[in-house]
Amino acid sequence: MTQYVYRFGGGVSDGGAGDRNLLGGKGANLAEMASIGLPVPPGFTISTEMCTRYYQEGEHFPDSLRAEVANGLAHIEGITGKTFGNPADPLLVSVRSGARVSMPGMMDTVLNLGLNDETVEGLAATSGDARFAWDSYRRFIQMYSDVVLGLDHGSFEEALEIAKEDQGHFLDTDMNAADWQKLVGEYKRLVQEQWGKPFPQDVHDQLWGAIGAVFGSWQSERAKVYRRLNDIPGGWGTAVNVQAMVFGNMGETSATGVAFTRNPSTGERAYYGEFLINAQGEDVVAGIRTPQYLTRAAREAAGAKPASMEEAMPETFAELARVFELLETHYRDMQDIEFTVERGKLWMLQTRNGKRTAKAALKMAVDMAHEGLITEEQAVGRVDPAALDQLLHPTLDPDAPRDVLTKGLPASPGAASGAVVFDADTAEKRAELGDAVILVRVETSPEDIHGMHAAKGILTARGGMTSHAAVVARGMGRPCVSGAGTLAIDAKAKLFRVGDRTIREGETITIDGATGEVMAGEVATVQPELAGDFGTLMEWADKVRRLRVRTNAETPADCRTARGFGAEGIGLCRTEHMFFDAARITAVRQMILATDEKGRRAALAKLLPEQRGDFAEIFEIMAGLPVTIRLLDPPLHEFLPHEEAEFEEVARATGLGVEALKRRAAELHEFNPMLGHRGCRLGVTYPEIYEMQARAIFEAAVEVAEKTGEAPIPEVMVPLVATRRELELMKELIDRTAEAVFAEKGRRLDYLVGTMIELPRAALKAGEVAEVGAFFSFGTNDLTQTTLGVSRDDAGRFLTSYVDKGIFLRDPFVSLDVEGVGELIRIAAERGRATRPDLKLGICGEHGGDPASIAFCESVRLDYVSASPYRVPIARLAAAQAALRG
Repeated sequence: MTQYVYRFGGGVSDGGAGDRNLLGGKGANLAEMASIGLPVPPGFTISTEMCTRYYQEGEHFPDSLRAEVANGLAHIEGITGKTFGNPADPLLVSVRSGARVSMPGMMDTVLNLGLNDETVEGLAATSGDARFAWDSYRRFIQMYSDVVLGLDHGSFEEALEIAKEDQGHFLDTDMNAADWQKLVGEYKRLVQEQWGKPFPQDVHDQLWGAIGAVFGSWQSERAKVYRRLNDIPGGWGTAVNVQAMVFGNMGETSATGVAFTRNPSTGERAYYGEFLINAQGEDVVAGIRTPQYLTRAAREAAGAKPASMEEAMPETFAELARVFELLETHYRDMQDIEFTVERGKLWMLQTRNGKRTAKAALKMAVDMAHEGLITEEQAVGRVDPAALDQLLHPTLDPDAPRDVLTKGLPASPGAASGAVVFDADTAEKRAELGDAVILVRVETSPEDIHGMHAAKGILTARGGMTSHAAVVARGMGRPCVSGAGTLAIDAKAKLFRVGDRTIREGETITIDGATGEVMAGEVATVQPELAGDFGTLMEWADKVRRLRVRTNAETPADCRTARGFGAEGIGLCRTEHMFFDAARITAVRQMILATDEKGRRAALAKLLPEQRGDFAEIFEIMAGLPVTIRLLDPPLHEFLPHEEAEFEEVARATGLGVEALKRRAAELHEFNPMLGHRGCRLGVTYPEIYEMQARAIFEAAVEVAEKTGEAPIPEVMVPLVATRRELELMKELIDRTAEAVFAEKGRRLDYLVGTMIELPRAALKAGEVAEVGAFFSFGTNDLTQTTLGVSRDDAGRFLTSYVDKGIFLRDPFVSLDVEGVGELIRIAAERGRATRPDLKLGICGEHGGDPASIAFCESVRLDYVSASPYRVPIARLAAAQAALRG
């Protein structure tokens, strides 16, 4: 019979760190902490297998699970000496989720389960604290009503605020036992009114309701969005952890907190965290109360007055510090820890590898390698390549003027400017239109996940450095300022006030997640400096990677940027991008609209020196490195004139009438230009175009070789080839032009002629195509379009649904469709190399900067990937990690 329940605590550990897929991260780590002797409240984990069976296969909980859960409860009762449902001395439990990877705040939790009208009296008697007992009961009703019964959470919050106002209280901690008892009555009335039935009093009904709700939260909308954003398969499921409650809300000797063994924002080797005295864990992470600092140094650095835990509870803090060191040494990584202090006794509720910014990840990886905690190769594997994007873009200019509105907590570093929005849906809609937005909330909730992802930055009025907003923002790489207490937000009126200043929705603000500053307007930026830990890790990555990394670039600025990031040449230089220049467009239009070869050559003669100059500048920047230049590949309609003034300008240049030009433009109209007269089809029908480009390439190469002494290595790429004969015709033209230039200049250079594989037929006939071409560059943007029969420009309307429904694991234009498009690449590589063993193979679509796609490129032994300039470091690190895994 399948086992679904695994116990931990009290000297028992049915699972451990190796069972993460079965027990989820939280369950595996609870069992692991218990097994190494840390103070963990006893409990049990219901495995992820039950989640996938119960929710994905539509089955009900089996009778065997009920028996196993009963045994699990008996295990907890035996250790605590308390009995579940006993009116005199009740056992209370928490019910928490736990997927195999951390999904902070995305799934549900129920605390204080087991309280009812009878057990609350027993809890009051055994604890000697009626206030604590009734506070715990009101918390339970509020949480259970939200998570399990699906009632309106806001109505309970409103009732709480009214109750505090009625008694003249400002903080929850000001309420006494009678106040809480009265509020419990109001909460029960709200349940009866909204649910139509009394609040459940049977503790076993409560437990099974919570277990079902926590399993069910795996399929909540926010959890689905988070999984899609972080490439987490829906088939993994979540585990459910049932654990004896320990209480941080039992007075001034009790507390709860969240801590990191190193600073997750900067990577500094210093304890980082927050705690609250006389509180439960949700109070800290939800941002409802502004917490206190963990260490004295952090408190002093922030200029805060409330005592740190180090000062208020020195003995417990010292014990906690010992636990930090033990856990970091045991897991060999920075840990994110939740703990509770119950009347002076420390309890560990969770540990996991902590979310961190890219800057912190770099520093931690390098520091831990230097400390001997991990190896250099392990350090290379520790940093998420995609997270490097946070470091590669401009930051605020320290010398730029700033109109500072207020200052909050620097919760997630980085800076962002954008239009203020007050809800997640608006953030998502405006971002889809291309607007940069800053999401401004009193506090964020898990339901805001889609808006947080869409926003450039996040600003909250409440919450600390470990609040939901801060943790999620750091994981996403979004700048965040939290706890900006002087903000008065009116979400209904769509504005916020700071003193006598009012900022309305749509107005621009800037936030600095490194300082906590919130500024009106947009602040100037400066380019990043990439040295120190970044340079060290890149050196280690370059030692182990096999794939070379080039860049997609056609402007001098992009080429210089890419070289600064370590690009080893150009994998795609798109020549048509050069033709859009305002000074050239008339000549280009003259060439396209010409009715004969003579007219085209007249226009091409004007373009030749411009092209030669373009290539010379690129070759000089990339001196000594390979430069792959794709010959002209535009749908012609992109260059055609549309306005009357544009036709008149071409008419003046050609001597033809405007009406004649309009007729010619009409003749060139195509119904599906992406599959029309473009690529090598242009070269076949108008060979003089490719002849001009080839001449410009070779003349520029010779010029740079003589000027610099370093000969560039031109790789001339013929686009959109479907047949061997197309490439053969174009190669003959290119070789003929090269020989003519070399004869004229009295100097020869090495060069290659190859093709871009972007049509399925070319991939399937790669053996024949390789008889002519010396290299293949897989143009995965178009190869994906032609393989799937999907237009990239139009796919956004339905691809999200396809990913949500599991048709595609990821957007195939973002991460390579390995099973389909990848199979064509594999076939082409095998057949091409069978014909030409030294065939050079690379990839130059947008997938060249995607870590998962790079891993595939390593598996089929391509020679290089080519990525946009700012993704070159990402590709270097991803290539190293792929080599290490291989």
